[in-house]
Amino acid sequence: MENNRASIDIHPVIERSSKLERRGSVKRWVTSQWMQQIFFVGPAILFYSIVIAIPFFFGIYYSMTSWDGVSGNAVWVGLRNFSSIFFNDPEFVQSFWFTTRFTLTAVVLNNLIGFALAYLLSQPLKSRSVVRTIFFLPNVLGGLVLGFIWQFILVQGFPGIGKLTHLSFFNLPWLGTEATAYWALIIVSVWQGAGYLMVIYIAGLANVPKDLIEASVIDGAGKWQILKNIIIPLIMPTLTVCLFISISWTFKMFDLNYSLTSGGPYGSTESVAMNIYNEAFGNNRYGLGTAKALIFFVAVTVITLIQVKLTKSREVEM
Repeated sequence: MENNRASIDIHPVIERSSKLERRGSVKRWVTSQWMQQIFFVGPAILFYSIVIAIPFFFGIYYSMTSWDGVSGNAVWVGLRNFSSIFFNDPEFVQSFWFTTRFTLTAVVLNNLIGFALAYLLSQPLKSRSVVRTIFFLPNVLGGLVLGFIWQFILVQGFPGIGKLTHLSFFNLPWLGTEATAYWALIIVSVWQGAGYLMVIYIAGLANVPKDLIEASVIDGAGKWQILKNIIIPLIMPTLTVCLFISISWTFKMFDLNYSLTSGGPYGSTESVAMNIYNEAFGNNRYGLGTAKALIFFVAVTVITLIQVKLTKSREVEM
């Protein structure tokens, strides 16, 4: 009887100890998970907050002030900067219209040429690795360096070739008129960006199932039918990424615009980024420039979200 009582009395103690052990193990697991997250993710969150988040919120504040970027006084003006941009700033409207036209043309040409190069260089060619490197090489150069190089080519190199060949193409005033300066920016932008998109398209084409293409060939499908009905639908995720990258590039273009045309002639090729730069640092109206940057941020965000939604809706699963 005494042994039974002892065993009966011990059971609650064992249950309580097991519960305490489980709670301790759960607590240690939660603590270790938090420590891992703090250790691995904490530095990234810290740097993101310092470099991106905090300046962004400060930018929202300064967009509603008349700060000149130098003095210590930032006079609060509310939404006055935004109203002046929309109703009293034709230069910003003109730069936004130029950036939109430039983006549409450059995005279409970049993706068409990038995909064409990728499709061509995905074929079994002997020197395709060398050719891929050659087409990708312009992307290694920075926009400023590239702009100055092409400025020399367009101003000094093309006229020299025009004198020798008597071809009107080389004798055009490439940076002297609005139309030719626009197409000069397009040519240099596509020359730089198409090789980068080519690499992404090559990766997408490599994931297309070979047996599916072989089966379609056996069924009598031509190359155009295979490209239209099989390859393009299956690389829609790659197209989504390439469109997103190219739209972001061209909308935010500054360095190439600054070094090649400087917004000229007479501001006809001034991008939105350059207009913001001139407003903030050229005219010392930092508050107004920050307001323009905030409007630009919202516009680019909306456009890219619409693009991603439209292209993702056309994606198919492999």
